[in-house]
Amino acid sequence: MTDYHALPLETLFYRVAVFTLGALFVLIFVGALVRATGSGMGCPDWPTCFGQWIPPTQESQLPENYHQLYAQRGYANTDFNPAKTWTEYFNRLTGVTIGLLVFLTMLLSFQFRKTDQVIVYSSIAVFLLVGLQGWLGALVVASNLRPIMISVHMLSALTIVGLLIYTIVRSQQTQLAQLEWRLLPKSFKTVLTVAIIFVLIQVLMGTQVRQAVDTISQQLGETHRQQWRNHFPLIFYVHRSFSAIILFTVIWLAWNSKQLLQQHFWGKALASLVVCAVVIEIMLGITMDRFAIPAFAQPLHLLFASLIFGGLVFSRIAIQLGTKTPEHA
Repeated sequence: MTDYHALPLETLFYRVAVFTLGALFVLIFVGALVRATGSGMGCPDWPTCFGQWIPPTQESQLPENYHQLYAQRGYANTDFNPAKTWTEYFNRLTGVTIGLLVFLTMLLSFQFRKTDQVIVYSSIAVFLLVGLQGWLGALVVASNLRPIMISVHMLSALTIVGLLIYTIVRSQQTQLAQLEWRLLPKSFKTVLTVAIIFVLIQVLMGTQVRQAVDTISQQLGETHRQQWRNHFPLIFYVHRSFSAIILFTVIWLAWNSKQLLQQHFWGKALASLVVCAVVIEIMLGITMDRFAIPAFAQPLHLLFASLIFGGLVFSRIAIQLGTKTPEHA
């Protein structure tokens, strides 16, 4: 077992921050699972769930007039469903865990206050943004799952991911400066930036498609799921075609970075994983297109989109910081 008491604080900060980043991706997956299963209103109030800190497991544990109570608050169709309630409750528990991990990351960042205050400031910003994300989560519930609020919630999560990645990479700036960045083509940084913008555009289009699917599902119902595809909007086809552009861009990036990454296992692994993630993402998109949007594919689709975004952002920040001396970064 690792003796964490014997670890240097810098190493401990790095490990906690990386673990927190992994937990953020888990939270994004769980949040997508909540939406895919229609569990967003499994807890119609916030921060409690059906007025309890630990939600009930059966309807008999709720007041007999709970339907009327929540109808008066503007929530219709609040029939208790234990699976949906506990899915949403697990989502909230995951969010609380993220908050604690981010707080610990922030505390550990204070060791850099004399050597690199930017790490401290970015860690504090991540902590504040996580608090904002929790508030946005409450607004999502209060808005009765308005699509625009869900999209804002998602973009906020990606912002937190990007800023935490920046914090992690900056703490490893000395090691990054030892890489031979001159082996990359001059246009590499520009193409990488464009790829990140493409992924963000794709995510935004994906949220629009998802909103359209929600509307179609309400109009046609689950019994006509096979007919949903016939009513998809134009943006769905743009979203589908745009994935090919992202795939070719990522392949170009991986191919043109091979010289640099030949002697660096983790960098080579990251490049390979990003390409594989894009391929898997496209396959999941095809699965949803051809098999009437199975619920299991939706959260995985969003998870891999987030991983692609994270991998590209990590690479872009690593190049930016690795080609500068710490005092000028």
